[in-house]
Amino acid sequence: MRAGMLLGVGLGGFVDGIVLHQILQWHNMLSARLPPVDLVTAKVNMLWDGLFHAAVWIVTVCGIVLLWRTASRADVRGMGRMLSGAMLLGWALFNGVEGLIDHHWLGLHHVRDFVLDKSRWDWGFLALSAVIGLIGWRLSRTSPEPPRPREHRNTSAPY
Repeated sequence: MRAGMLLGVGLGGFVDGIVLHQILQWHNMLSARLPPVDLVTAKVNMLWDGLFHAAVWIVTVCGIVLLWRTASRADVRGMGRMLSGAMLLGWALFNGVEGLIDHHWLGLHHVRDFVLDKSRWDWGFLALSAVIGLIGWRLSRTSPEPPRPREHRNTSAPY
């Protein structure tokens, strides 16, 4: 569960950074406070976007390490639904925290910085996060019980 949550936070951050920051160019890390209107402010925003990507990369690596450590345990076999659900929960957690802190409380950027009704996009982002979280919670709760470790039987001794 912890590995999935970390992977979800990291991968959710990558979706945000790659899709919203780079491909769609809807916002940057500081674009509401420091609009990228010239080369200097664009470079400052690019630096903070890079630091953001470095942070979510570290979180993703931590999730992979944790998953790697638990993958060989017999009591976690067949837990793909739980892992998928935990990853969605992590993604929703990332979006919720990022949406509340960056969009609403600090106003560092908005989902769509250069539109008239920024608030509608920000609240929609949080609503989507809630849906992702509910799906993740449902998946992680409907996972089958983990298989119990088999008892070692010594068949060579006559009884």
